[in-house]
Amino acid sequence: NLDCRQDGMALGAGPRESWLLNSTIAGIEEADVILLVGTNPRVEAPVFNARLRKRWLAGALRVGVIGEQADLTYSYDYLGAGPQTLSGLARAKNDFVTALKGAKNPAIIVGAGALARADGGAVLAAAAVAAKTFGMTWNVLHSAAARVGGLDLGFVPGVGGKSAGEMVEKGALDVLFLLGADEIDAKGSDAFTVYLGTHGDAGAHLADVILPGAAYTEKDGIYVNTEGRVQFGYRAVFPKGQAKEDWSILRALSERLGAKLPYDTLAQLRAKLFADHPSFGQVDYVAGPAGAASLDFGLLGSKGELSDAPFASVVKAFHLTNPIARSSVTMAECAAVASGAAKIAAE
Repeated sequence: NLDCRQDGMALGAGPRESWLLNSTIAGIEEADVILLVGTNPRVEAPVFNARLRKRWLAGALRVGVIGEQADLTYSYDYLGAGPQTLSGLARAKNDFVTALKGAKNPAIIVGAGALARADGGAVLAAAAVAAKTFGMTWNVLHSAAARVGGLDLGFVPGVGGKSAGEMVEKGALDVLFLLGADEIDAKGSDAFTVYLGTHGDAGAHLADVILPGAAYTEKDGIYVNTEGRVQFGYRAVFPKGQAKEDWSILRALSERLGAKLPYDTLAQLRAKLFADHPSFGQVDYVAGPAGAASLDFGLLGSKGELSDAPFASVVKAFHLTNPIARSSVTMAECAAVASGAAKIAAE
């Protein structure tokens, strides 16, 4: 039982392009009409949102929104709140749909607010139909770090395997291993819980055993961003105390369990990684829209029922979206000010 989708996002079964931002972060500035579905890029990806604003200020972009009505820093056509609007888009008659039909480079951007829900598979299918109908470049805007890398690794349940949500239910497992997993509510689990992480966040508080991993500044790492671009990070300082690099902890643990992994060095591990998953060896490369051109939309999503629940952004507290920020006094003060719980003294 394994799953990298702590929020239950309905992705991972289709081709790689199905979970990427295929227009790319820079390439989105070539779009002339964009449909945002279940995402608020201003709080989920501010730098990316600045590119949309730049394009809009130039008078070259029209934006449509299905989801929350929020201040995105640019004007947009508000089409509706939820899945029913999305599924009925092809039949709708309004100015935005007319613009979409006449667009030279239209794009759809689907966020976690649309896919991380009980009907996420059906929403995914509806979004894929809309993308195909209007010839929009397919884009997913992730709000979870390492999600694309996890999906690239196939870190999703196998046949008969439990999803992340099912794993944390009472009686579901004997042992629950949280690999830096702090964004899932595992309070109901009665499994023996092991946590491997860095900042003593939610997962560590629930754990029976804590294995202190190295922070991102304390290890060499490979990172994959929302557009599928592979980037290398390099160690700036050595881990503190008893903390070790994650791969070495897992390697040592495997030997204690009698299932010794055949990697004695990081180089050996990466050689196996690149052989099994070639995309990780293509540093700084993205296929872009060309990669999504042959995307088989028929493979995306399920034929389940769409609910009437409106889409909502997954980011509720902008300053507290990850364990590092949540352990920061400064970020806590910023969050309090943003929520109105505190006031800034006049200088």
